[in-house]
Amino acid sequence: MTVQTLVDRLSLTVFHLAQPERTVSGCYCGDLLSWVMGRAPADSVWLTIMSNGNVAAVASLADVSAVLLTEAVTPDPDLLRKAQAHGVNVLGCGEGTYEAALRLSEVWKARP
Repeated sequence: MTVQTLVDRLSLTVFHLAQPERTVSGCYCGDLLSWVMGRAPADSVWLTIMSNGNVAAVASLADVSAVLLTEAVTPDPDLLRKAQAHGVNVLGCGEGTYEAALRLSEVWKARP
């Protein structure tokens, strides 16, 4: 599955889409940046409410496919600048993290 497929199937908000064809292999939920750096699997979608510039750096270091800001959080301008500089996909949705993870799971199960 690709990031663009997730955007389309979940009707996600696109804040920055540098790599729409990037492969997605799962998801990781977390808000503690140091924890995410050491535990988020590469090619996963990282679900978080954190929206500062450090999120782009952590996403890049962890090599995640995209950051999904949940609970209608919007990215800080610094996050968008750094996402553009590092080529990080930044998406958004109105659901809570748990609900977004459930929806992601359903799309994952239904993938061709």
